[in-house]
Order: sequence, then C-alpha cells, then structure tokens
Amino acid sequence: MFKLYSYFRSSATYRVRIALNLKGLPYEVLPVHLLRNGGEQHQAAYSRLNPAQLVPALVDGDAVLSQSLAILEYLDEAHPSTPSLLPGDAIGRARVRALALTIACEIHPINNLRVLQYLKRSLNVPDNERDNWSRHWLAAGFDVLEQLLSENPATGRFCHGDSVTIADCCLVPQVFNARRINLPLDPYPTIRRIEAACLSLEAFQKAAPGAQPDAE
Repeated sequence: MFKLYSYFRSSATYRVRIALNLKGLPYEVLPVHLLRNGGEQHQAAYSRLNPAQLVPALVDGDAVLSQSLAILEYLDEAHPSTPSLLPGDAIGRARVRALALTIACEIHPINNLRVLQYLKRSLNVPDNERDNWSRHWLAAGFDVLEQLLSENPATGRFCHGDSVTIADCCLVPQVFNARRINLPLDPYPTIRRIEAACLSLEAFQKAAPGAQPDAE
C-alpha cells in the first residue's frame, strides 16, 4: 500500500489522490497540517522525508517520490494495466502535458501557500490585497486555459478526448481553489463543463478535500 503525505486542501496532493483513485491503487493518507504549529511540513521528520518541505510525498516501498506531476507519470508508468492518464499518441501526450503544466507551473506556484505567507509576513500585504493578487493570477491563467480548451477540437468530455488524463487531475483542484477565493467562473464555460464531468466520477469525489480524514 502506498503512503501519501497529504493536506486536505493542497491542490498538488489533490491531484495525486485523484490519480490513485482512478487507478484503484490502495493508499494510506498521512496528514501533514500546513498551518498548525507553524506548519508540520517544516518539522524535522517530514523535512528529512521531503527536503522541499512541501506536500505531497508518496512512499512506495523504499522509494519516496515528490512533485505531483512526476508522481502522476510514475503511477502511469508503474501501473500501465490500469486506466492510462496519458494519450497513446505523442501529440496527444504533449498536449495533455502542456495543459497540466499550464496549471502546475504557470497558475499554481504564484498562489501557493508559501508565496501568500511571504506576502503577508514579510511584505505586510493586507489580506484583501493578497486575495486580489490570487484572483488576478488565477484569472490570467484561466483565460489562457479556457482558450486552449475551447478552441482545440481534441477537447472532448474531458480536457483531452473522452478519457481522464493528468490534465483533468490538475484542473479540478485548481477550480476548487478558484472557488475558495471567489474568482468569478462565468467567463470559463469549458473549464466548468469539464470540471462537472470530472466531479461526476467517484474517483474525483473520493479525492475531494471535504472527503479527507483531516478535513476541517
């Protein structure tokens, strides 16, 4: 059984939970509270496990894996007989990776907890201005993502065709974050449609933040 070091609201960990559920792989959730006691991810025991002091970390036997997209591709390569999270053709795989990286590299890092904490604690940015920061960069990223999805005939029920891919594993957690900070989603009908299709699946429902053992 895998061990997944997780925080219920972490979008990066949310991606991995979705993938594990889609593939039917058993895993134990080991909560790491990112706010309690200054952040449990900074404690020595977890820092030794993952020097980046971020979640997720996935333990598979003696191996400790970090970085959610690397974990998603590892699961796909290590368990190829279960539903694939990448298309079978090179162009399709490149497109899916580009969509996932648009979220994981262009949108998510700017709004990550440690960035927001730095804005508040080190730069004394008021809470309302931090929220405006988050909404600005989320909207900028979603503008691009909506165009990439709505204008490409490869988009189907999901981000790429009619099968879930790593792009969908990244999309749904990011939309969850957008709702948390009250980003208006009316300008993004394709994103909302794909999110709804994903959330109709049990694997996504079981991965949702509110369904986690450490949910607050």
